[in-house]
Amino acid sequence: MKSILSDIKNQTYSPVYLLFGEEDYLRRQYRDKLRKALSAEGDTMNYTYFEGNNLNTKAVIDLAETMPFMAEYRLIIIENSGLFKTSDDTLADYMKQIPDTTKFVFVEKEIDKRGRLYKAIAAAGRVVEMVHQEDETLKRWIAKTLDQDGKRIQEHTLDYFLQKTGSDMSNIATELEKLICYMGDEEIVSRDDVDAICTNVITNQIFDMIDCMAEQKQKQALDYYKDLLALKEPPMRILYLIARQFNLLLQVKELKAAGHGNDTISQKTGIRKYFLGKYMAQSAKFKRRMLKEALTQCVMAEEQVKTGRLNDIVSVEMLIIRYSSKEFVKN
Repeated sequence: MKSILSDIKNQTYSPVYLLFGEEDYLRRQYRDKLRKALSAEGDTMNYTYFEGNNLNTKAVIDLAETMPFMAEYRLIIIENSGLFKTSDDTLADYMKQIPDTTKFVFVEKEIDKRGRLYKAIAAAGRVVEMVHQEDETLKRWIAKTLDQDGKRIQEHTLDYFLQKTGSDMSNIATELEKLICYMGDEEIVSRDDVDAICTNVITNQIFDMIDCMAEQKQKQALDYYKDLLALKEPPMRILYLIARQFNLLLQVKELKAAGHGNDTISQKTGIRKYFLGKYMAQSAKFKRRMLKEALTQCVMAEEQVKTGRLNDIVSVEMLIIRYSSKEFVKN
């Protein structure tokens, strides 16, 4: 990402850029930075945007060969094309001969690094992966965003805010905007402010649901499920997240039993450090064999739905009832 900022600052641009990775917010941010740098506001003659997988590569090349009109560059942005997972090598071959007056920006969530197009872009231009950011990077970004609006936040409140929002930067940006508007002239962000305005991400609701299951609070667990259905969450996505949670709890339990420290457990599981204490506490509520059995039952529930033996809503409900009825014994 620093290389893109350096290119923009020095006005020395690569012929082609590939922005890819799981962090949507950063992909959009750097796409827009390059567009602003390479194309004048409102210039529709020299800027073309393509989205989706129905791209006519020959038409793209014809466009790239066209000289810009009263501008330094012709900019072509191609987003979510799926080209990096196909065998069409037309654009891969063209990357070696892009005119100096044309700049390409490809924006994709997932790519195949073994493909010719990826390798051609890596050889001809810049490839930048947009990954989920580390905790400290997120905290600095949040603090800076708040500071620009005259707000400050203490470390423990910042940790609590991230527990609510998760690490997705798009979601964090939305929640920050809501928080800043809610606070008005108030300067210090409090936990009460966060509770009043910030929405729990679905993974937190799944976490709370499984807490209820572990403590045999069956009605509360089912209430969480009904709330998620009311929010139009697909039952199979809920099942996937339940299975993911059980899997993480099993990993935490086994790594802790093997004597690993918090840093290693966080690194191996991908659980953020500010969340790890809650995962350890929850994993202690389950026996290892119970977690393994629950994972098996999740797979069976999915299979029953796919084969038409059970309705998807009923399948997940039966799973919740099953594991909020049994008595789980702490290790």
